[in-house]
Order: sequence, then structure tokens, then C-alpha cells
Amino acid sequence: MTRGFRLPERTYLPAIFDRLAIDESDRDEIRAAWPSPESDPMTWLSLERAYRTLVTDMGGFAPLELPGPADSSPLGRYFFAFVYLAALADVRRFHARRGISDDVSWATLSDLGRNLKRDRLLLGDGGLRTSGWLTLHFRGSIYQLGRLQFNRMNVRAAHVADAFREGEPALGVHIPESGPLTPEACDESIAQARSFFARHFPETPTRVAICTSWLLDPQVAEYLEPDANIVRFGRRFTLVGDGYDGDADVLRFVFHRIRPNIDELPQRTTLERAIVAHLRAGKHWRNRTGWLAL
Repeated sequence: MTRGFRLPERTYLPAIFDRLAIDESDRDEIRAAWPSPESDPMTWLSLERAYRTLVTDMGGFAPLELPGPADSSPLGRYFFAFVYLAALADVRRFHARRGISDDVSWATLSDLGRNLKRDRLLLGDGGLRTSGWLTLHFRGSIYQLGRLQFNRMNVRAAHVADAFREGEPALGVHIPESGPLTPEACDESIAQARSFFARHFPETPTRVAICTSWLLDPQVAEYLEPDANIVRFGRRFTLVGDGYDGDADVLRFVFHRIRPNIDELPQRTTLERAIVAHLRAGKHWRNRTGWLAL
């Protein structure tokens, strides 16, 4: 049985904010918007519903969207941050029951701070405007293992290849914005993932990892050197299907922009120059799906 919606004691917030990598600007705004059942009764009920939706699926890994806020006030903008703060104790208990170390637990959950920072860069003010991605973290479905993140999943029809079948357990591979994507770091992460999930989630043995990203678009290799980290990362995967339009993701993750003026984008690196040149030529980037054997 889940407990009712309850936020952490405010005296513990400095330590919690540190653990979750939350920047000072977001800390101040979260404190200022802090809800209570007395001052925000309707929002409190909405927070309760979203929290229950999340924690009753603890350990689940199907896509999940939480019911959201009713307005764009500061409390509305940080609505999902409050849901995740309330679920922190629940997911930490889940990690402990599964024998997952504190280092991996906190490294994983600190993605909350990174997503708050990205939201501010993208939209110009503080908040957490979407819920789906971080439901994986606060349900115990995804883990930061070195340079890469891995989530439990089932193979879907769009992923099917000769090597595996629809519905079988797999690992999703994700690339957080946390430094160079060196082959050595990726090798280490993949090796960690093999043993981590076999040890902590033996009920769903996995033999394949699946990644969907614009980083797997073969067009990237037309602009970068063969030994570039991104190109070498892409070569790890066997591609499946034709993918889908990835321009928005490229602009969001590389430039932290939504629908920008192409002529105003910075071109400081080889990758930034390649992205702009590709778009100026009337071409489009693709999010591609690929797999590798574990």
C-alpha cells in the first residue's frame, strides 16, 4: 500500500537538492512555490493523483504520463518536480530492496536536476513541463551506469530484427549530456549494464540493448571523421527500420533551442557546423533505432 502524498521535510531540502543536482535558481523557486493542502487544496489533490499514478507502478517500465497541472503559475510549472520529490522516499526504498547501491541510486535520480536545467534553457524560466521521461527514474526503471543510462523495456514491433522477437525483455540505451562519448566510457557502461541487470532484475534476462537517437543517423558520418566519438558510437548498433524526423531533437539537445532561426545558431564545433550546414541544404536529420547484442 502506498502512503499519501507527502513532501520531504524542508529542513532536509539542502541535502536533497545537492543529491538531485538541482541548481540554486531552481531551489529558490521550488521553495517559493512550495504547496500545502491548506493554501493550495485543489493543486494538492492533483499532486496526490499524479503521485499515486507514479508510485503504484513502482518497478514498472511501460510508458507513463502523469496527470498534470491546471495552470502555468510557479506551482504549476514545478508541479512534476513536487511529484518526484514526494516519490523520492518510495523509489529509494525500491532501490534498497533490489540491493542497488547508493552511488547508482543517486546518480540516476540526479537526472531531475539536469532536466530542470534543460527546461530553463529551452523555455526561459524555471519549471519541469513534461513528466514522461522522469517517470522511469522515479519508478526504478532506469539507471545511470557510468557514461550511459539503461532502462528496462520490452522489444516493440518497430524494433524487431532477426536477432530478437517482439515482446522479449531488452534494455534501452540513453546518452545523457554529461561529457565526451568516448569508446572506453561506453565499453565500461555496457559491461556494467550486463552484470547490473542480471544481478538486480534476474526475472527479466536481457540479451539485446536498443537505442533510438539522432546520434545513430548515418548522415552524421558524412560530416565527422571516422574516429569521432559519435561516429564510433553509432557503429556499435545494427540499424532497424527507417526512423523518423529528428530535427527537433537535434536542435533541442545540441543547441537547447526550440524552433530557432537557423542563422542565429552557434557554430563553435564541428558538430554544430555540420548540423547547420545539413539543415541549410534543405536536408533533415533522422532519429534511428539500432540494436546491439549483450
